[in-house]
Amino acid sequence: MPIGVDEWVAQHTDRQDAGTGLRRWLFVLDSRVGWWQRWALAVIAGIVFGQLGFNSNIQTVAVTCVIYAILSVGLNIAAGWAGLLDLGYVAFFGFGAYGYALFSSDALGSGGSGGAHLSALVSFPIVLAAAALFGALIGLATLRVSGDYLAIVTLFVGQAFMEVVNNVDPGTLGGVNGLFGLDPVHAFGARITTVGGYYYLALGCLAVVLALLHLLDGSRTGRAWRAVREDELAARAMTVPVGRLKVMAISFGATVGALAGAIFAAQQDSVFPTNFTENILILIYACLVLGGSGSLAGAVLGGIVVIAGEQLVSSPNDAGWLFYGLILLTLAIKLRPWLRLAAVLAATVAFGLVARLIVGAISAAATAGHAGSGGLIGSLVSGWVIVPANAATYGNVLFVVMIVLVFALVRVPERARLWLVVPTIYLAACCWESRLVVNPAITAQILIGAILIAMMSARPQGLLGTMRVEVV
Repeated sequence: MPIGVDEWVAQHTDRQDAGTGLRRWLFVLDSRVGWWQRWALAVIAGIVFGQLGFNSNIQTVAVTCVIYAILSVGLNIAAGWAGLLDLGYVAFFGFGAYGYALFSSDALGSGGSGGAHLSALVSFPIVLAAAALFGALIGLATLRVSGDYLAIVTLFVGQAFMEVVNNVDPGTLGGVNGLFGLDPVHAFGARITTVGGYYYLALGCLAVVLALLHLLDGSRTGRAWRAVREDELAARAMTVPVGRLKVMAISFGATVGALAGAIFAAQQDSVFPTNFTENILILIYACLVLGGSGSLAGAVLGGIVVIAGEQLVSSPNDAGWLFYGLILLTLAIKLRPWLRLAAVLAATVAFGLVARLIVGAISAAATAGHAGSGGLIGSLVSGWVIVPANAATYGNVLFVVMIVLVFALVRVPERARLWLVVPTIYLAACCWESRLVVNPAITAQILIGAILIAMMSARPQGLLGTMRVEVV
């Protein structure tokens, strides 16, 4: 056993429970398949997905998922590996987007000049190098602060970026009107003009970034970042160059974020200040936290899950499948044997039928509304959920009650938990059909927040993250 390592910590791998069924199969697969093999399989899966011939809407969602996966991976460098709470990360995303826009439009033209219109082989390296320098300057400026103070300072960086692109030199940066009519990515006489083309560009960039960062993670720099994250004072005592590592983490993360921004600008054909607000920052952090901070695979998975879920919520039909699908998936994972799952679902429907009959007998207006979900989902739930004619206040109250019940489900003993499952599911269905599904923009944020709360309660390390117990 290594010197200075507690015996219990050293043996933590031997104590891992492989579980049974699907969980055991995944555990064995994870232990026997190496990182590079998984990387290759993921790249192949991404290529196959692009060849399935989906329509342009699905392709656009796929591109957005990959872009946010890149952003999540970049944020993981500073927040996941080095433990730096960088709340200005969205500024690097915008920096890359506006950098590409300046070099691919008429923005830099003057005196009759038609602008730069550089090839991607020129504009991308310039933007990435400038972003690395920008990140290094931010890292140097924040070198003497950490923790909450670092978060406040970097948050100001994001706000300052918004002020610059909104108000400084609107003739060049476009101001609130943004920059549009950008050149597509072009090099060697070829141009990317389709959504599918940008999907493959983003996928290729993500694959390269993951490969490079995996090598970096296993290097002395990666280990030093984790040492700084766990205990900065101890790292200093062990002669780790903490300041230089912090600057490197922010600079490397800025470079990856700018890469995502450049692809985003090229694919959208335009950039606007509203593309880089605090809501986008929250979304990027949600991707990283849900997937697993500190894990490259988790960052990618989080980006795909969060963005795909957000896009699905924008359609009432698709949102219903997502909402009820998540409920069924959670119940299928938690309830064993499956006969208990069937009993809970049957009890929920029976509970709803009885409740609807009682409420309808008291007041016909209380059940006069229609389920917000359309298609098959709406027809399946309309007979047992309660939706009044004026459902706004009713839905708001149900939402508060539902949140209380969800917290109670997490905290109460297991025996009592089963009794709360049925009313919680039923209230969630009523709240969804009466209020949430008819407000897609708000519902997306609420749903992501609810998923994060449930995830942090059940698995604080995220989907693919690991508990921070390391053998040195």
